[in-house]
Amino acid sequence: MNDRLFVATRKGLFTVARSGDSKRWGVSRAAFLGDRVSMVFPDPRDGTVYAALALDHFGVKLHRSFDGGETWEEVTAPSYPKQPQSENQQEGAIASEDSVIQIWCLEAAGVDEAGTLWAGTIPGGLFRSRDKGSSWELIHSLWDRPEREKWFGGGYDHPGIHSTCVDPRDSRHVTVGVSCGGVWVTFDGGDSWQCRAEGMHAEYMPREQQGDCWIQDPHRVVQCPSSPDVLWAQHHNGVFRTTDGAKSWQEILTVKPSVFGFAVAVHPKDPDTAWFVPGVKDECRIPVNAQVVVARTRDGGQSFEVLRQGLPQEHAYDLVYRHGLEVDSSGDQLAMGSTTGSLWISENGGDSWKHISTHLPPIYCVRFV
Repeated sequence: MNDRLFVATRKGLFTVARSGDSKRWGVSRAAFLGDRVSMVFPDPRDGTVYAALALDHFGVKLHRSFDGGETWEEVTAPSYPKQPQSENQQEGAIASEDSVIQIWCLEAAGVDEAGTLWAGTIPGGLFRSRDKGSSWELIHSLWDRPEREKWFGGGYDHPGIHSTCVDPRDSRHVTVGVSCGGVWVTFDGGDSWQCRAEGMHAEYMPREQQGDCWIQDPHRVVQCPSSPDVLWAQHHNGVFRTTDGAKSWQEILTVKPSVFGFAVAVHPKDPDTAWFVPGVKDECRIPVNAQVVVARTRDGGQSFEVLRQGLPQEHAYDLVYRHGLEVDSSGDQLAMGSTTGSLWISENGGDSWKHISTHLPPIYCVRFV
């Protein structure tokens, strides 16, 4: 099991470690105190750690560490190329090079692509770096798709790319999730794309548009490393699963106590096992009955267990964001962080949880090292 965890929050990046004879978890280091850290990514290929900051007036910043987070250096953040100003400029076109609002996901490319990273941003851009974040290129083939004009924001004012899944069998096969823009797949390393959200439905749209693939709102999309054709999606309207590489999605109606949520994690070795954090949707967005629980299926969604041991069950209003739930490579250890700064660890697949902290800043992302 892992002994270290990075926690990205509204007021800094925290390293949480298990140490001492008791092997108790605790905060061991803090970086970027006071800054909003929208994403953290420890690259499992070489140990490099990346931290993305969203500094409002000062823009998006990206930092890199080669020593596990002890020291950091600033590198180039993704940015859109300048476009010539025009009186007839099309609505939605990028007008300046500093229009990236937030880096919403960072992921490694394939093991055969050392130093190559994928980054998803708000508003709806996908970027690639081939030199460990020193430089970035916008993937124009996705940005220039005509369907992108129909994308729109969900929780944010602009659409955003929050999920990037690289097929371990083929680094050129990449699946991305967009809120609200559906699920997109490339088989040629980003040269061309297909929208693959068939089977999802958008209740927030007029009836005749609810099945349109390019306006779906998958809150998070994850892929099983051992069975890459199996992906799970926590959607605004429910939970969906595909077993054919996103050619078609099937709705899972058995999730308890609610089908709404943001976070999902899939077991790295068992595609039938996945975890969700249910909540009350839309304006409310709190745990059902003010009780924090995790829903787990171990049979591909045919049934669910509601896991609550060690989690608050009275007047608890913790929301877990898209990247606030993480499972490690063993499939036994999970971490979960909430909007109220609570952090939990489970070392038995979610059967029980240990409270690590109740007073961190609001948590955006947790990542095992």
